[in-house]
Amino acid sequence: MRFKTLPLVAASSLISIAALTLPAAVAQRIADNVPEGIRQASDLGRVTSTQEINITVQLQLQNKAAFDKAVDALYDHASPTFHHWLTAEDLKKYAPAKEQSDAVRKELESHNLEILSADGFSIRARGTAANVESAFNTQLHEFQRNGKIFRANVVSARLSGAAGDYVAGVAGLESHQARPQLSRIETSQPPPTIALSKVEASGGLASIITDKILSTPASFVFTTPGASLPVGVYYGNVYGANPNLIPDYTPAQLQAHYGLPTAYKAGFDGTGQTIVLLEAYGYPTIEADANAFCQLTGLPPLTSSNFSIVYPQGPPVSPEAAALLTWDVEIALDVQWAHSIAPGAKILVVAAAGQDNESLLDAMSYIITNNLGNSINDSWEVDQDLFSGPLEEQAFDQVLETAAAKGISFQFSSGDGGDGGLGTPVGAPGVPSNSPHATAVGGTSILNNINGSGYETLGWGSSFVTLNNQGVLDPPSPMLAYFGGSGGGESLYFPKPSWQASLPGTGRQVPDVSALADPYTGVPIVLTAGGVQGVQVGWGGTSLASPIFTALWAIANQYAGHSLGQAALTIAALKPGELVDVLPLSSVTNVAGTIYDSTGATFYSPSSLFAGQVYGATGFTSAVLNAGNTDFAISFGLDTSLTVTTGWDNVTGYGTPNVNTFLNAAAK
Repeated sequence: MRFKTLPLVAASSLISIAALTLPAAVAQRIADNVPEGIRQASDLGRVTSTQEINITVQLQLQNKAAFDKAVDALYDHASPTFHHWLTAEDLKKYAPAKEQSDAVRKELESHNLEILSADGFSIRARGTAANVESAFNTQLHEFQRNGKIFRANVVSARLSGAAGDYVAGVAGLESHQARPQLSRIETSQPPPTIALSKVEASGGLASIITDKILSTPASFVFTTPGASLPVGVYYGNVYGANPNLIPDYTPAQLQAHYGLPTAYKAGFDGTGQTIVLLEAYGYPTIEADANAFCQLTGLPPLTSSNFSIVYPQGPPVSPEAAALLTWDVEIALDVQWAHSIAPGAKILVVAAAGQDNESLLDAMSYIITNNLGNSINDSWEVDQDLFSGPLEEQAFDQVLETAAAKGISFQFSSGDGGDGGLGTPVGAPGVPSNSPHATAVGGTSILNNINGSGYETLGWGSSFVTLNNQGVLDPPSPMLAYFGGSGGGESLYFPKPSWQASLPGTGRQVPDVSALADPYTGVPIVLTAGGVQGVQVGWGGTSLASPIFTALWAIANQYAGHSLGQAALTIAALKPGELVDVLPLSSVTNVAGTIYDSTGATFYSPSSLFAGQVYGATGFTSAVLNAGNTDFAISFGLDTSLTVTTGWDNVTGYGTPNVNTFLNAAAK
């Protein structure tokens, strides 16, 4: 059985995270804006001078301190302006002075940069790399890390002349490709796409998936062909109830898990709300695939009255781009599962023309300027906090603060790689989920209770140990020390906001909240691939968690009767019990066993099987997973240096919603 390996940073290449401290002020961070993480990447040299680059310059606001104070007051229950969201007219008084905007424009133009657009708060321009380097007095190099190519400035960048004082942030000097936070179960090949007609003819989803993730514990005896020893004798939980069915959840099952039937019965299903899904590229069969999924699962269809797509920068150059870069899967997952949770809401897909950070930032501004919705899903990240530079992070945050001021909540996936191989939570969170004006959504696993009824929620983090591969392994061998899990950690760039004052550390902590993400307790989608419309199973990642929570937040807005604004602040203020606190969970029948060989008998406890992978976890659940001729022990709840604890933690945030308590609490 082969599983997808997530990129990890070699321990030998790590700089001392402990030596990195949060700079004292934004001004200093902007002045020294070379990304810290380039020291861990391979420098491929200076970019080609004729390479065309788009940049977006975020302008310094007038009286930024007053703007910050005004935004904070919008989320303060004791303030007379609580939830009195700023209008476009209100925002104008914080807009940069025209002479400042004009100075920046003229400076850019003087370096032969073409102005593409300007909205009073930012200026978007295009030019060659040589033009951009000249304008910002810097050098741009390409770097490679873990197989990914990105661009960054190697000299602190500052716009020439007095105009440099009017710049708050820049997107485009650095170029990171936004990555969908997708994860999927895999065998020697990913599970095959099953033609939709075949699934329908065989009885629907029940013919290919089961919500029995774990089944009754069993004994296993593994021998070695042609030899009497070694012999492995194991006992423990079993993954999957039927070898012909993939453990997955249907919309109805997840609706029940999050307490939604009661809300639906009372009329709270997202009606009157618009869920905006920010994607890259788009793909031709979005609506047809979603409606096939709706028919298969009993959801209401998508029509012109509740579904639309816009391309703020025009259609992508290549119609095949989405399929080549997995954005078709991402879009299908977002549309189908946001609709599954909030079937009464309108779905609007906003498709950027590309997946670079600057394109997506521009699309974010488009959503905010045009007031397209109040609950925005972003199932992607551009890189970890450590590897993004101050100019890029500040550009994202200024746009997101404007959204928060207007009562718009942007949700971002917290990532699928735990601490990203850093071995520490510091510097690990993804960008832009680390912004104090974004809501970061982490991941969980949902397991059926094999000792009773109902389901149990764990923090998402999985490892695998090979027990038998056409012969018992002596000793058991870690197949993947870490398959994947909820991203999180502490930002090096953003200081801890006041609403996280009770949390550890000095930087913004991620995530805020969590929902289902584990592909081994995942979901199906319908996708047209190679001209064939079919069902794909075993999808997950925080790319699933984010649209689930975004849809729940849309329902919360409907319940409140008005926009609740940025979700993270409301979540942080909830009392114990108003979210479901995700706790460490150890099964009493975790996998354990004894190997008999020529030296005698060696016992492997549940913890020793996953030695080196338990980290600081105080509890986890494991099961035996069979894949043809190979048997593994799979763990649930082991997530690198990130750990699940009582209250807030860097795997699941403050917990996961159940609308029976969440809606009323959020609307207060």
